[in-house]
Amino acid sequence: MKFFPLVWRSLWRRKIRTIFTLLSIFVAFLLFGVLMTIRASFSLGVDVAGLDRLMVIHKISIIMPLPVAYQGRLQSVDGVESVTHNTWFGGVYQDPSNFFAQIAIEPEKYFGMYPEVHLPPEQMKAWLADRQGAVAGREVADRFGWKVGDRIPIQGTIYRTKSGTAAWEFNLVGIYDAEPGFNKTNFFFRYDYLDEMRQNGEGLVGWYVVKIKDASRSKDMAAAFDALFANSSAETKTTTEKGFIEGFAKQVGDIGTIMMAILAAVLFTMLLVVGNTMAQAIRERTSELAVLKTLGFSSLRILTLVFAESLFIAVVGGGLGLVAAWLLVQTGDPTGGLLPGFELPVRALVTGAWLMVVVGLLAGLLPATGAMRIRITDALRKV
Repeated sequence: MKFFPLVWRSLWRRKIRTIFTLLSIFVAFLLFGVLMTIRASFSLGVDVAGLDRLMVIHKISIIMPLPVAYQGRLQSVDGVESVTHNTWFGGVYQDPSNFFAQIAIEPEKYFGMYPEVHLPPEQMKAWLADRQGAVAGREVADRFGWKVGDRIPIQGTIYRTKSGTAAWEFNLVGIYDAEPGFNKTNFFFRYDYLDEMRQNGEGLVGWYVVKIKDASRSKDMAAAFDALFANSSAETKTTTEKGFIEGFAKQVGDIGTIMMAILAAVLFTMLLVVGNTMAQAIRERTSELAVLKTLGFSSLRILTLVFAESLFIAVVGGGLGLVAAWLLVQTGDPTGGLLPGFELPVRALVTGAWLMVVVGLLAGLLPATGAMRIRITDALRKV
């Protein structure tokens, strides 16, 4: 008797039960793929965060500004390679739902500190020549259909111009690309333009990015920076870039922990569903398994038969679920920009494949062990 046709016939003995079990596994792994994508979006940049880049923010909160005069003092610390600053603008483009980050920076220093971000030299030259110039990430430019030369109006929610209006206008002089892991939905413009035109907050910046010469000294350098401004009106707290990005994401909650808790609950439930399906199937086929043993099937082969059925349900249902999740993610960010880098990571697909196998083996463990131990005389006596 051929092995695989036997497995196939056993699976479809109860067609409705098998179909609903497959659908349950399908939904579970579809949810797995989507949640892993969301989790990856919230942690975007953590994996590529520079070990030699430190972030200096206000000790009280990141929303509190720091004096621009701190830049020179940070640069004077032994072991510092370069220093630049970023300032959050917090404007609105056309509609409040069109969210994307707008950040005032020092163009040459910022792009020199982030080699993973790529802007054509001619666009950088045009930016430096235009005080109102701005550059946008490839994803946000594609989202709104922007092209170089466009005039971008943004309503300020934090800063007003000296004329009293909240309307700011920028000339799009470039579109940047970046290596995987870096946010391509940012909108960068020149800090000197912001500082010159804003009604309040002159001489203040949001936070500093400090590139150090020796990444192994990051802890000592962070302590040195904070000691430099101790007991001042604007004390600082320095952290690694990775810690800064994680902390920024956790302002809306520990997304990673929430996602993993949901997934654990879903997968555990699916484990029980598949396990129950297999146990029920084996109970119904006790006499058939006894007959197979009389025909020469060994206990090991019976064990393999049950495991094959369990793995089929888990792998086929889970595989289809992951494919559906991948196709869904390819349609793009459903939030319209709130989840930059909305992509299903390869490592999540690999993890999903391993989970299918684990669920299949665990769900089939008890039923398979029970089937293997069936005694022919006892099983046939129940017929």
